[in-house]
This record gives sequence, structure tokens and C-alpha cells, in this order.
Amino acid sequence: MKPKPAIADERDISPSPRPMVEHLELPRPLRLVRTTAWRIIESAGLPLAAYVVGTWLGGRDTGLLAGLAATWSLAVIRKISCGSVPSLLTISAVMVTVQTALVLATGELWIYLLQFPVANLCMCVLFARTARGPNPLVARLATELIALRQPATYHPGLQRFFQGATWLWAGKFLLLTAVFGVTMWTEPTSTFLMLCTATSVTFTAASAGATTVWFMSVLRRHSLRLRFAPV
Repeated sequence: MKPKPAIADERDISPSPRPMVEHLELPRPLRLVRTTAWRIIESAGLPLAAYVVGTWLGGRDTGLLAGLAATWSLAVIRKISCGSVPSLLTISAVMVTVQTALVLATGELWIYLLQFPVANLCMCVLFARTARGPNPLVARLATELIALRQPATYHPGLQRFFQGATWLWAGKFLLLTAVFGVTMWTEPTSTFLMLCTATSVTFTAASAGATTVWFMSVLRRHSLRLRFAPV
């Protein structure tokens, strides 16, 4: 007589483990506002204030040199105190240096206008040179500007997004370089300056919107969640 098969105890039957859901974290809203505001003040607000005061005291050239000195002083202070310079401050230093050098180089109008395409070309190179590496510039900006914390485990899809987004912004600056380079020679100065402002704002808003939509789709595709850090 064959023995009856043993009936498994229900307590021994456990459901298969659920996949661990990992998160990306942002600071709490008030801290997020403070962090972002300070980064913007540090990279743009303080140099602009130095430029305004310098211009009031000694004219345009003095203002430009004051803004340049403020930017590089902040960069040196951050390097000494923290061991690194925030990416947004690096970007500001590059742009201010290029613009100041071209404005002070000569009194020629076309040299003054050259700052717009050249500054954007420098930005294109700055983004493109990090796009293939392990720490693309968009990822660094997200960490420094809004204190975004990525999951502890490595996500190839998330890394590909940051690399692709860095290429997107490099392409945006390259396109602005081409647009400014053409309109600088084909349009009157007043029209060119208005086009620079309108085009920069439009392209930046479009790039930011595209990056955000792309980021959210990557999170959904890889079952990642974006949440505020616990109190």
C-alpha cells in the first residue's frame, strides 16, 4: 500500500517575495526651496550684485571685473572649504569669464556681440565632454541644485537618461550658438539682442520641459518612484 503524499502545511507556503521598490528622494519642500535658492544666489545673484555695485562706482568695465572677481572668489572658497566647486558655479564662472574677456578686449561692436555665440559654444563643450562619462553634468546639477538623491543600487536606465539629457542640453547650446552666430551678422544690433533673449528663454524652457517629461517616463519604465525625504 503506497503511502499518501504529505499535505504541505499552509504555514510553509509563503508568497514569492515582492521586488524591492527603490526611490529617488528630494528634500522636503521648504528645504528644497532653500537649497535651490542658495545655489542660484551663489552662482548668479552674488556676481550680479557685485556687477551692479561695481558699475555704480566705476562704470561698466569696473562692474564686469567686480562680477568676475566675485564669481572666482566664490569658486575658490568652495574649493577650499568643500573640496569641489558646484557645477552651476563652474558654469557661471565660464560664462562670466568669456563675456568679460570679449567685452574688454576691444571697443569693436562685433567683438562685444561675439560673447553670445562663444559663451553658448563653451557651454556646449562643457556639457558634451561629460555626457559619456560616469558622472554626466545633468546628474551633477540635479544633485547639487535640487539635492536629488538617487537609489543606492546602480540603474543603467537612469544612467542612460542622465547621459542622454546631458547630450540634449549640449545640443541646445550648440543650436543657440548657430542661431546667434547667424543672426549676429544678418540682423541689426537691437533686433539681435532681443532675439538672443527670446531665443534663450524659449530654448531653455523647451529643454527643461523635455527633460522633465523624459525623466518621468524613465521612472515609470523602471518602476522607480520620486518622493520627498522623510522628516
